[in-house]
Amino acid sequence: MDFARTQHSTRQRVRGPGSWARSGRLFGLSALKLPADVMTFLRAGLSDPRGVGAVAPSGRALARLITSEIVDTSEPVIELGAGTGVFTRALLDRGVPERQLVLIEAHPYFASLLKSRFPAARVLAMGAGELRRFDPCEGSAAGSVVSGLPLLSMPRREIMRILRGSFRRLRSGGAFYQFTYGPLCPVPGVILKRLGLRAKRIGWVANNLPPASVYRIERARRPSARRRRVN
Repeated sequence: MDFARTQHSTRQRVRGPGSWARSGRLFGLSALKLPADVMTFLRAGLSDPRGVGAVAPSGRALARLITSEIVDTSEPVIELGAGTGVFTRALLDRGVPERQLVLIEAHPYFASLLKSRFPAARVLAMGAGELRRFDPCEGSAAGSVVSGLPLLSMPRREIMRILRGSFRRLRSGGAFYQFTYGPLCPVPGVILKRLGLRAKRIGWVANNLPPASVYRIERARRPSARRRRVN
């Protein structure tokens, strides 16, 4: 997801633009001169505050940073919480074919929006925590996972579920990319250690609202047998 929000049940009734527009008129949003996607987030938050935890999609600079290490060997790419497709467009700009994208979005309206915007991608209306038991790539190992999920607001158990599932779908050498508005990695060190992972900050975007950092999370390298004997 390219915005911070909570997990949302896919069983919720899909709200169409008409009902969201009524919410916008109620709070005077129709008078604001804002980009369409920003208005979409505002209206979504008003009509479903538990399902959406932000009022605007991520900026293009953040989208460029979080996809900056994606190369042609990263295919297929799984995007968690694709929202309105800000990160998705950046992945396409990096040369990833649309048919090689798997977009996972728990909010039913945004999932429908993604299907209309990216018809060649595989869009799944499901929670990211289901990755461990459901293979979205249908047998192919993913090269990268790009996540905009709000890990800072999630319980540690849910973070572990998402990471376990993601790395189950990643091939050897694959990486998980996560952005955060916080000063530290959004995955606690105890979870990284328990799952055998390591994290490195790859950059910071000042001109995002709010400013954000991006972390690359990957499997920790195990010491060689010779090194273990020496130590």
